[in-house]
Amino acid sequence: MIITLNNRQEEFDNEIMLVSEIMVAMTFTFPRVIVKLNGTLIKKPDYQSIEVKDGDVLEVIHLISGG
Repeated sequence: MIITLNNRQEEFDNEIMLVSEIMVAMTFTFPRVIVKLNGTLIKKPDYQSIEVKDGDVLEVIHLISGG
């Protein structure tokens, strides 16, 4: 499947992947992130049940705090 991940095209061997699987595959280990799939906010408890399919747009935004 080919998806748009953070404004870049990414290709995966699977036809469907869970949000959590993509985060592991891309080594996103940030403690605080916002995840949107096709413009819809995905809550952390749903990462293991929401499917990402060919053509989808996934945004994983790392939140940074500081002063």
